[in-house]
Amino acid sequence: MPVVIIEMWEGRSVEQKKQLVEGITSAFTKIGTPPEVLHIIMKDNPKHNWATGGKLASEN
Repeated sequence: MPVVIIEMWEGRSVEQKKQLVEGITSAFTKIGTPPEVLHIIMKDNPKHNWATGGKLASEN
């Protein structure tokens, strides 16, 4: 049971997330993973909860 966890900034549409899930599922299918056993968890993070180089992403 593969689990893919994606953490990204919030703001993507449901359609964009569907496309992402379809692409990831396709990649796993190509290496022999049945789609029904693949779990994908998406976590939308607000930019003020993400920092790089000592600065909040919301400050850039």
